[in-house]
Amino acid sequence: MHIFLFDIDGTLIHTAGAGGDAILAALVEEFSLDRVRHEVSFAGRTDRAIARDLLSLHGLEVNAENWGRLRDGYLRRLPICLHGRPGKILPGVENLLMRLRSRSDVALGLLTGNLRDGAKLKLGHFGLFEHFAFGGFGDLHEDRDHVAAEAFTAAQSHVAKDLLRNKVWVIGDTPLDVRCARAIGAQAVAVATGGHTREELAACSPDVVVDDLTDEGWLSFL
Repeated sequence: MHIFLFDIDGTLIHTAGAGGDAILAALVEEFSLDRVRHEVSFAGRTDRAIARDLLSLHGLEVNAENWGRLRDGYLRRLPICLHGRPGKILPGVENLLMRLRSRSDVALGLLTGNLRDGAKLKLGHFGLFEHFAFGGFGDLHEDRDHVAAEAFTAAQSHVAKDLLRNKVWVIGDTPLDVRCARAIGAQAVAVATGGHTREELAACSPDVVVDDLTDEGWLSFL
């Protein structure tokens, strides 16, 4: 059995900044801030880590209560932001997912820094959520490598305990996706549809680098 674990933002979809808009609006409104600072990096990171850095940067205590306020505020605002931005499904994604789902020897999951509910809202907005039966998410973990471990455990529960790690594929658009693939002994497919060039991704030594997911040549490895 082959397991495919997909990142979301920059790999499957672009939300045109809807996620960032939603979390920054939640930060301002939930904590009555006059303005927001923009030094926090979002790319390839978990929502839990992003929230920690945003709270800290704005002088707010990083605790369970503030995390819950920011998380819940973000999730309330995310559907509005998704509808207000010109997001899109990235090239080749729909055809690839349908091709993989048609195979009896393939299972599809998510490996994303998004909150579980955030992932459902984003992918549901584009009609893609139904493709994925399990995954690892950014609700609990600040380190993406720990999300990868969660995704692998979820795959074991969904498919079989004796999964071969060299038949697990992580598909993502950042160096952090490549790193977390290695953390669980998986193959790494880097796709240059996010914020990193093909050359930057190749420097991280993934097993496959593609410009976008219309390139299905790497499936010959299956």
